[in-house]
Amino acid sequence: MPTVLRAGPYRFFFWSQDRLKEPAHIHVQRDKLVAKVWLDPVRLERAGGFNSAELRRIIELVERNESALMESWDAFGR
Repeated sequence: MPTVLRAGPYRFFFWSQDRLKEPAHIHVQRDKLVAKVWLDPVRLERAGGFNSAELRRIIELVERNESALMESWDAFGR
């Protein structure tokens, strides 16, 4: 589970085995909460217990870092 970004209380990561089964996405964790966000296009797949204000912040962070997150997704499988 490589961590590819940390922003405030959030850790952005993916599971390496997901690369073979699903489109590009990122998991976002704070404490015991974990959301899942598709990267192309950016959209929430699973809220994971976050409230709506935090989900807006998470989506904003993913959008702001979308190209770097996609590069990490692509680079891991090489």
